[in-house]
Amino acid sequence: MKRSKGTRSKSRYIMRKKPRTRGVTSSTRALQQFEMGASVSISIDSAVHKGMPHHRFQGYTGKVEGMQGNAYLVGITVGNKRKTLLVLPEHLGRVQ
Repeated sequence: MKRSKGTRSKSRYIMRKKPRTRGVTSSTRALQQFEMGASVSISIDSAVHKGMPHHRFQGYTGKVEGMQGNAYLVGITVGNKRKTLLVLPEHLGRVQ
């Protein structure tokens, strides 16, 4: 049988949560707001499946370029290429 190459393949350790952080995440993380141009880091919350970026972008830092519904448009640079991701606030963190 041919091996599956789905969007969550090879993500066993990246998507794993620590035992204390397992379960439903707090609603404050979903309600956090970011301003245009704010620097954010992508930290995937595997308990929330909606608005989850691909696991290859875990740990990247980018700038908020706008909003689309409840999600944020986050611009990142991968190599020399500029990419725009559509990410829900549950998967974003503020960078000081």
